[in-house]
Amino acid sequence: MSGAVVWFTGLPASGKSTLARGVQRRLRDRGELPCLLDGDVVRRLLAPLLGYSDRERHVFYEALAGLAAELAHQGLTVLVPATAHRRAYRQHARELAPYFVEVWVTTSLADCQAHDEKGLYAAAAGSPGTLPGVGQSYEPPEQAEVQAKGGHDGDAVERIATLLLPR
Repeated sequence: MSGAVVWFTGLPASGKSTLARGVQRRLRDRGELPCLLDGDVVRRLLAPLLGYSDRERHVFYEALAGLAAELAHQGLTVLVPATAHRRAYRQHARELAPYFVEVWVTTSLADCQAHDEKGLYAAAAGSPGTLPGVGQSYEPPEQAEVQAKGGHDGDAVERIATLLLPR
């Protein structure tokens, strides 16, 4: 089986990481060892000097897409929960990957704000210029392979796992 990249996109605090961990557990239950590349973790580990300007985001998402694709080309299933608020970022990731599944976590802005454990929305209240969905536009997918209703959507987990059956 060739590798795959599953990109979880949605507003900040929409449940992308929670859903990705659910898919990770489901794949492990069937004997697979998926790789989870959480955008927040990768940014903290590999790109702490990058900010959130348009240019810095472009550099970050290009590197994240390249890393995910490289791992997928080595046969891994790579789960990437990362906002990637521009379609162009996700399209680039799609073009690099041997197999690509886009998952749109469709949580409302109000729900994201209510479940924001990192305090992103509260911090953006004073200067909303960089947060997708508040100061930056979020470009939803035009044709995501899967739509999920938040991070605890068990049906979405099963749909994603089915798409990742041996191809």
